[in-house]
Amino acid sequence: MLLGGRGNIGSGLRKYMPQLDARYRFVCVDLPGARDHGPAAGPGEEHLELDFVADPEAFRRLLPGTDLVVYLARHGGLKEMNQMTDLVYESVLAHDPGPMIIGSSSVHAVDAAYLFYERDPYPLIAQRRFAELGPTWPILPATLPACPVSHYGDEKAYVEAWTHRLALQGKAAVAARWGGINAQNKMHEEVAYFSVWCHQEDAARFVHACFTAHLGGTLRSGAHYFVISDNTYNIFDIETPRREVGYQPIHNAEEFYR
Repeated sequence: MLLGGRGNIGSGLRKYMPQLDARYRFVCVDLPGARDHGPAAGPGEEHLELDFVADPEAFRRLLPGTDLVVYLARHGGLKEMNQMTDLVYESVLAHDPGPMIIGSSSVHAVDAAYLFYERDPYPLIAQRRFAELGPTWPILPATLPACPVSHYGDEKAYVEAWTHRLALQGKAAVAARWGGINAQNKMHEEVAYFSVWCHQEDAARFVHACFTAHLGGTLRSGAHYFVISDNTYNIFDIETPRREVGYQPIHNAEEFYR
């Protein structure tokens, strides 16, 4: 189940996950009239237009038989987002054994650790002054606790807190600290986007890796992982998800846009 399956991330999961395993079937839940950023719905997709915040019982009726929930939806400001997160995670928790859930966090959950590439030596990356950078630079570990500096980061930290809570209850849950993902895999003018860029296919490979680890009994429930492509000047730790769940990104922004 993709909550927000028509968005930038969800549309990529719909496109690329069946290429990784043809058995994937999707139920996509989106607000009525939501723009679809992806291809036309395929034979393995069911699309539902539902405001599940307004009708939580309708959402709960969709969960039986679901193996995986990927929570991508956005709604309102911080208060409304946290209320929606409560609804989603409480509903998953109420089902036994219930589906695995991957919740959307973001690199912005740890903004205080790198201050938007303002803390040395990260400005050299942001300004693409690579000749001054040296062969190595500090990498932010996947285990770094959330340290947001904005309401957007706060809502992502809230998702991570719920992820830990579900793990303590014996449920399978992971938080994805997504990088920069867009439906066309375009490069944006945003500072250091070459570093945080994540191809939609790599996002799909991450979800597939986590779900495969869950099925194999090796998932470290409660973890939060950065989901970034294998970019040359990345500052976020992707070796931990590579090692723990078998995440294998295949794109690199420096090569993709060469």
